Amino acid sequence: MRIRYQQSFIGQFSKLTKSQKQLAKDAIELFADNPMHESLRNHPLLDKWSKYRSITADDDLRLHFRNLDNDVVLFVAVGNNEQLYK
Repeated sequence: MRIRYQQSFIGQFSKLTKSQKQLAKDAIELFADNPMHESLRNHPLLDKWSKYRSITADDDLRLHFRNLDNDVVLFVAVGNNEQLYK
């Protein structure tokens, strides 16, 4: 699986705390090995995010992505619920 990052993800990621950055990196690494790992809580999103899915890095840190094709995933957003759904 190839993982790509949209510019918006990179900007949001740069604003995370050091510990949040590590949690996000760990989640992406686990995702690359097993996208449906139970701890990631991989699920489809609704409404304006209906073409995207989300994984959980911790209780209040989500990473939104979409599949570009069978082996390419584009991460587009990272943050807590308030930041992502405002």
